[in-house]
Amino acid sequence: MKISARNRLKGSIVEITKGATTAHVRIQIEGSVITASITNEAVDELGLSVGGEAYAVVKASDVMIAIDD
Repeated sequence: MKISARNRLKGSIVEITKGATTAHVRIQIEGSVITASITNEAVDELGLSVGGEAYAVVKASDVMIAIDD
């Protein structure tokens, strides 16, 4: 993964809750949990699932999700 954002926090996905268009993805990182709001389409495209590893990428006021290729 190459990305310009410096705030990358790797953790384990503990919950994915899909809504009509937006999903909330909760990632546990060293005892803390971060929640990101991303599209349902992004969840599917990234192949996110509970128990999988992912990064919380913090840039300004947004939290994005990234995975290793």
